[in-house]
Amino acid sequence: MKRIAIFASGSGSNAEKIAQYFADKATVDITLIVSNNPKAGVIERGRRLHIPVLLFDRTTFYDTNRITQILLSQPIDLIVLAGFMWLMPSDLVRAFPHKIINIHPALLPKFGGKGMYGHFVHEAVVAAGETESGITIHYVNEHYDEGQIIYQAHCPVSPTDTPEDVAHNVQILEHLHYPRVVNEVLMNDEL
Repeated sequence: MKRIAIFASGSGSNAEKIAQYFADKATVDITLIVSNNPKAGVIERGRRLHIPVLLFDRTTFYDTNRITQILLSQPIDLIVLAGFMWLMPSDLVRAFPHKIINIHPALLPKFGGKGMYGHFVHEAVVAAGETESGITIHYVNEHYDEGQIIYQAHCPVSPTDTPEDVAHNVQILEHLHYPRVVNEVLMNDEL
């Protein structure tokens, strides 16, 4: 049995798509949803999907190794960031080398780094006059959006597109590709 922990700070639509993807696979368990936001929609999604939810605060995450120890005790095979807004602490990255992946709503290395998430990314894409955007799924290291790229998918951006249009098209790609790529990474022999 492979075990996944999903980290999310927001609504949790990607977390739910991943849980639905694995719902009928007896070899994979979404063991835990982990969130830093007590008002996040992902909490209700987790409860509805009967997945335990772990909430934590900034002090616990950065000044202790409690979260790392909880994940190691499960034991978790893969950590999936699905709209998680905080940089992963060094001890967690070291404890799970090449076992933490993230999805970014742009084609890295463009439009990545600290502060580049959600609508900020889509606004920057439109402001730059880009003709395409997309998603990047990558391994997580100790820096925002700098880990090895696993997969990218593209969507066109027209001159009349708003940031909301880009966000809509990017979310379609997220829901279509992230669960499948999570499965491919999980089943990779390196894990």
